[in-house]
Amino acid sequence: MGWLAAGDAYEVALVEGRVVARATSGRSAGRQLKSLPKTLKDHPEVERLRRFAEWLERHGAACVAQVDTWMVSSLPVPTELVARVWPDEAWRSALRDLVVVGDGPDEVGFLRDATQAGELRVVDLDGETVRLCPRTVTFPHPVLLPDLEDLREFAAELGIVQRVEQLHRATWSKPDGLDEKARDVSEFAGGRFWRSALAARATSLGYRVSGSRATCRVRDGERTVEAAVWIGEPWDYEVHTGALSWLAPEGRRLRPAEVGPVAWSEGMRMAAALYAGREIEEGAGA
Repeated sequence: MGWLAAGDAYEVALVEGRVVARATSGRSAGRQLKSLPKTLKDHPEVERLRRFAEWLERHGAACVAQVDTWMVSSLPVPTELVARVWPDEAWRSALRDLVVVGDGPDEVGFLRDATQAGELRVVDLDGETVRLCPRTVTFPHPVLLPDLEDLREFAAELGIVQRVEQLHRATWSKPDGLDEKARDVSEFAGGRFWRSALAARATSLGYRVSGSRATCRVRDGERTVEAAVWIGEPWDYEVHTGALSWLAPEGRRLRPAEVGPVAWSEGMRMAAALYAGREIEEGAGA
């Protein structure tokens, strides 16, 4: 974004999300000032830039949230759509360096570029830049990536930092031999909290609080599953995290053995994150 005139003596611009100014005359002409002059605090151009900065921040957060939804759901995304939004810096920042999978299991790598012609350029595990032109792609949930550890190591070598938490997202693999009759998982039950601290923690972590439960909805294969953890009633003085359970779309309670790998991992991730904020008595083990 270029510089905009703000009165006779200054120009203003948006730099890294902040409104800055420079003088247009005198010894400091053309030099960016360390702070915004008082005379510009309420200038219309400054106000417009501030509102634009706020919009950019909301837009960036919305892009990250949408890409995160694509990744958690592992649903196919039209390649044409990826190419269309790529020129937008906010979208590009959210998408760049995510692990992307094309038509086949061998078409996997880190997304580095997308052209207007609908061609994706990715870096594969051999370090080669390859071009993919599938009709749709997926940004898989990490629990579905068979080469997750190799991808993590290669990402570290390349210095890759993902805006959307994919490779380093906390994951839980569903164990074999689950009790077919079990109705919930109590691994992270019993964490003690005072008053509304548990509900506040759930909200701060981005989970929905519905009555006495913290929930997250997860696309698990062909259905949407809701993972839920009991967090107590709002009026309770002391509450404890309850067991983790899952509900099918029609409201039926699923047995853990029925839950798919993504719903299992995301449910356990929520339960673990809530439990991590518990009160720990002095001298007690973590």
